[in-house]
Amino acid sequence: MPRLTVPRLSLPAIIARHLLALVLLITGIGHLTYARAGFQGQVPAWVPLDPDFVVLASGVVELAFAVALVALPRWRVAVGWLLAAFFVAIFPGNISQFVTHTDSLGLDTDVARGVRLIFQPLLVMVALWSTGAWKWWRSRRRAA
Repeated sequence: MPRLTVPRLSLPAIIARHLLALVLLITGIGHLTYARAGFQGQVPAWVPLDPDFVVLASGVVELAFAVALVALPRWRVAVGWLLAAFFVAIFPGNISQFVTHTDSLGLDTDVARGVRLIFQPLLVMVALWSTGAWKWWRSRRRAA
């Protein structure tokens, strides 16, 4: 099988990748500082770890992804897949918050919590599109 290179991206995808990095930077900082208690409210009760540890660890991961999206262009396809997997991994917390009616981070109604659920799959799609991961996967399938 031929080795495929990292695909070229459109300007909108590049801008989206940088905006995603900015969002991850802000949320990562929030996990570690000003919104730490609020994020603890989003950790489901069934997670067998200390909620504060989960919040701190996910904040560090978000900061690492923010840096990787901008600073590791040769690895951006892998970063895209890993980031998409991260967004999928934290989705059960959003579902739990909706199902248990947990008020946290300004999500104090079922409508607000429900709208939040819509954005997680959107983040997965943006991660795959803005890094070229989806384009790379499609190219690889065509080449096979």
